Amino acid sequence: MRAAWYERNGPAREVLVVGEMPTPTPAAGEVLVRLATSGVNPSDWKTRSGTRPMAAPRVIPHSDGAGVIDAVGPGVDHGRIGQRVWIWNGQWKRAFGTAATHIAVPTEQAVRLPDTTSFEAGACLGIPALTAWRAVQTDGGVAGQTVLVAGGAGAVGHYAIQMAKLLGAARVIATVSSAAKTAHARAAGADEVIDYRAENVVERVRDLTSGRGVDRVVEVDLAANAALLPQIVARDGFCACYGSGKAEMSLPFGPMILSGAAIRFFIVYELPPAAREAGVAQVNAWLEAGALQHAIGRVLPLADIVAAHEAVEAGAVMGNVVLDCTG
Repeated sequence: MRAAWYERNGPAREVLVVGEMPTPTPAAGEVLVRLATSGVNPSDWKTRSGTRPMAAPRVIPHSDGAGVIDAVGPGVDHGRIGQRVWIWNGQWKRAFGTAATHIAVPTEQAVRLPDTTSFEAGACLGIPALTAWRAVQTDGGVAGQTVLVAGGAGAVGHYAIQMAKLLGAARVIATVSSAAKTAHARAAGADEVIDYRAENVVERVRDLTSGRGVDRVVEVDLAANAALLPQIVARDGFCACYGSGKAEMSLPFGPMILSGAAIRFFIVYELPPAAREAGVAQVNAWLEAGALQHAIGRVLPLADIVAAHEAVEAGAVMGNVVLDCTG
């Protein structure tokens, strides 16, 4: 099979290689997927650069992807052969991910992809869509709430805006960093958008909520925004945090304890099985209904994986970066 891999951590141009490897054989309980696409997420370049130890002497990166089941291992229904699927956790705690023409994964990690959903969109579901779902659904959900989505033009934020509205949020406010991103967030369904580079976020939130604050914050970078939290969250409000730009962050204890706010930290790779099952079912239901917009910012061939990693690392693309694995 054709694949991209690295054998040491480092910059994309120095460590990523594209070449041929043996096609895997599905073991018991596994399926072999012929990949059409592979999604590139921030965690992929961070892992490649060395934020996590090497999972194996050789690593094929990426956890998200989509394609067609070519073969099944012992114990798997042969009726799955030929099924269109999307992948989650393709490279989490495993050596070989989706940046290849084939991947063998446990059957439950290959989820049926509705015929009306493209393979490019399918490569955006495992991390961005499921992260967004968890952020708006956990701890009681968002029905009737005012929700602020930090980074509303990002891959997760774009889905979070949509999902908050689909789950009954009364109002969704997004923060962005440019006029183009403002339009992108509004197209996803944001009721209000704040350009944090041009506007005072605290003042705008207070103005939009008549001084009350928001019920829930969906947070992409707690290290950068921790000081804002007690100033924008309503009394006994909530923050769902899935990311931080720094390994350590600090919270202002006095304002936080007076706010009564709670913070839920989570990583989509480690969702509890019941939550994962519920999220997958909900995402697929929305796909079947045509209820989700997918922001595909750039599609590159597998051979251009270096450019893909560099684009995601630089934040140069609005929307998901996807590799075409078929060429």
